Amino acid sequence: MDLGLPLEVLRKELSNLNIDGYQMDRLEVLKAGLRATKAIVKVEHSHEHHASHIGDIYQTILESSLDEEIKTKSVMVFERLAAAEASVHGTTVDGAHLHEVGALDSVIDVVGAVIGFKWLGIDHAFFSKINVGAGTVKCAHGILPVPAPATMELLRGKPIYSSGVEAELITPTGAAILTTLCEGFSHMPDMVVSSIGYGAGERELETPNILRVTLGERPSGFSDSASTLVGVIETNIDDMNPQLYDYMISLALDRGCLDIGIQPINMKKNRPGSCLQIICPVEKIEEMARLIFTQTTAIGLRWRIENRIVAQRSIEEMETKFGMIRIKIARFQGRIVNVSPEYEDCKELAQRSQTSIKKIMSEAVRRCEEIFSEEAT
Repeated sequence: MDLGLPLEVLRKELSNLNIDGYQMDRLEVLKAGLRATKAIVKVEHSHEHHASHIGDIYQTILESSLDEEIKTKSVMVFERLAAAEASVHGTTVDGAHLHEVGALDSVIDVVGAVIGFKWLGIDHAFFSKINVGAGTVKCAHGILPVPAPATMELLRGKPIYSSGVEAELITPTGAAILTTLCEGFSHMPDMVVSSIGYGAGERELETPNILRVTLGERPSGFSDSASTLVGVIETNIDDMNPQLYDYMISLALDRGCLDIGIQPINMKKNRPGSCLQIICPVEKIEEMARLIFTQTTAIGLRWRIENRIVAQRSIEEMETKFGMIRIKIARFQGRIVNVSPEYEDCKELAQRSQTSIKKIMSEAVRRCEEIFSEEAT
């Protein structure tokens, strides 16, 4: 709401849940002298629940008149939450009871967050390292350490820390929302900032109890189809049989690696080695790191988030005087920037016609430029 989502819009969208017994409001507050917005969900006593079955929550959301995208993403959040609860309590997902988060106000929290993402038009979201707090928290199962077990399960593989503040700074609901709706952890991505929102928590703490969300657009005017964020993982290796790289590369590509390269380098004491670099979707950084550690002799690596600009690719079949050739065409901002004949097609035609493969590839490029002359740069 502090980023601009109007309260009345949120109320109207939430009314599509077709449930009552709650009130939604907002309040401007000061936290350690900083202005912030507090979202207030008041639930009538008769509608409070000590525990909710995950199936009841699914039914409430799926049978509502919410937008289908909002339904799907809201259910995804609760599915992730139920899986975490099931894991820590040793039960099945279908049998999970959300003791701390199953009440009506948590349904409002989750669905409201998904509504906010959609209304604000957020295409990509990332979160910083998470301060989980310290101390203990009172739960349905008694006094438990912070973060709560379900929260810790949800944050498995994510970067967390504690500043020593004696409070629960992230709940299972918050962890489920972040790890479902966001693409993962990242340092602040490159963006042109358009608005900044501050959401206030209930408690007064020694540090401002505020969540900051920064909204912006990618720089340089590149469209989302052209510019994406990727993970780049690197490691230096000098003690591995080079034959093992082939198997590791095959596994990486099968599991969604976007690109992979091996560069010869000189390491300390002038030992020859290799720099292995993997480029992958941000959400696959952890998986690729695990692959490197299990399939190579690496015992450490470096990783970072980088911007990646890609041209749109298509395969066109081109009739030439030598025969049909498939050609990969790359376009950027509506213009052809590169054409690449399919090697195997050119090889087959070269063998069939006893012609130089270079001549066939040149003819394929010439034919492509002739047909798409108006698009060429």
